[in-house]
Amino acid sequence: MKLNLALLACVFALSSVAQQSSITEADGYSCMGVDYSKKETEQLALQDAKRQAVEFSKSYIESTTEMENFNLKKDLVTAFAQAEVQVLNVVESQWDDPSTGDCYKIKIQAEVIPVTKAVARVASQAGFAEDPSAPLFVQLWASASELMEDQRLSIYLKANKPFFGRIIYTDAAGTKLQLLPNPYREDVYFQGGVVYEIPSGLDQFDLVVQAPFGQEKVSLYASTSPLGDLESTNLGPVLQVQTTDIARKTRGIKVVSRPKNTDLAPTPSVSEFAEASINLTTRPSS
Repeated sequence: MKLNLALLACVFALSSVAQQSSITEADGYSCMGVDYSKKETEQLALQDAKRQAVEFSKSYIESTTEMENFNLKKDLVTAFAQAEVQVLNVVESQWDDPSTGDCYKIKIQAEVIPVTKAVARVASQAGFAEDPSAPLFVQLWASASELMEDQRLSIYLKANKPFFGRIIYTDAAGTKLQLLPNPYREDVYFQGGVVYEIPSGLDQFDLVVQAPFGQEKVSLYASTSPLGDLESTNLGPVLQVQTTDIARKTRGIKVVSRPKNTDLAPTPSVSEFAEASINLTTRPSS
């Protein structure tokens, strides 16, 4: 489907795929001694950093999430304790001066991805969708999942708490368009508990099904911290995204530690992250 002062996009809540995670920075450290090679030492330092990232995220979830059901909260914390860690960026890495010992240190920016099924079950039973004290939870939907040529539809999104967000639409030809924010609707920060509609307000486009037809996708990226920047071209009403790895670049948020007491070491900062995507099908009228 192509842009013609109009775009298509539609989503259907029941078919959306969502993922919750957290993003943080963590340090790792390891020394060679007599047992490890340089490569092994570097791997051990990386594993140490990943363990720290999981611990930061688990502690954050445990301290910030308010739930009346103790067992559900325990299950949520366990899901983060057993999380998968994906390294988004190596912030810095270096070997110590040989005169002080053969030790290696590394700082990473990491995404901590909890056990998906466990989080989904807890979110459903605990009602995360309407609870601002729960981890960031986003919803994405519209009026149909299959569309015919010239149909006009709207996209809707909602979260349980304030968030920074971005909507990306990928058409059947692989063109990626950023629908929100856009040149006429530049807000990147959204309130929790509010349903946002695309297009609406200041938007200068409509969403209408046009060629090319086929399998398409709408993605929502959301975080409690500002999202990473993407390279894009201004097409007037929307932006065409040039960045190839949108998901990774979007996760490149700035993580800043906030010390609770100036006499103490800064508290590791954790940003909540959520992603929802919906596949859709567009067809010609004849």
